[in-house]
Amino acid sequence: MPPKTDRPPSSVAPRPRKTYRHGDLRAALIEAGLALAREGGPQAVVLREATRRAGVAPNAAYRHFANRQALFEAVRAASLGALARAIEAELRPAEALPDPIERARAMLAAVGRGYLGFAQAETGWFRTAFAFGAFDVEVPPNPAHTADKGLNPFELLSHALDTLAQAGVLPADRRPGAEFLAWSSVHGLALLIIDGPLRHAPPDVRTALGLRLLRMVEDGL
Repeated sequence: MPPKTDRPPSSVAPRPRKTYRHGDLRAALIEAGLALAREGGPQAVVLREATRRAGVAPNAAYRHFANRQALFEAVRAASLGALARAIEAELRPAEALPDPIERARAMLAAVGRGYLGFAQAETGWFRTAFAFGAFDVEVPPNPAHTADKGLNPFELLSHALDTLAQAGVLPADRRPGAEFLAWSSVHGLALLIIDGPLRHAPPDVRTALGLRLLRMVEDGL
């Protein structure tokens, strides 16, 4: 007679969930899509696989998402929200600095550090966030997908640049369009790190290049 064990039989598996409360399925599909994007980038966000992971029949998803593109846009917006939260985490210490000039410079650098750090730590989400479409996709209202300020990454960069101009570090006549100059520089380095010749560079080399770039951005604006 086999010894008794508290472990359940290996053949017993949890049953897929058949029903969700109103709104739960949409959130579950987005979470499944985020998991897919994290693992494989934008091309991995497939509606059928998201429904499988959520434990529902594929037809159930169409109550919330008309097609794969609709789910992808929700996942893309959530990825932008995750990037915004990463930037905001870097911004908090900088915003607490008492000196206005030091604070303004630290805020701009914090946005860049958050951006570069996210690209390396969450490469799948980063690629999904910028797969295609307009830069100003709205951050969704779900608190789990937004930064505390309710701002998207572009707006956080604008906030830092406004602070730089208010502190007198950035001349007022050079403020218009500065977002695109700063963003293109940092985004370019991010791509070199995750997809280009710097993808095999040691972490200390990447960090040093990032710091040099952020100083160059501030000086060049």
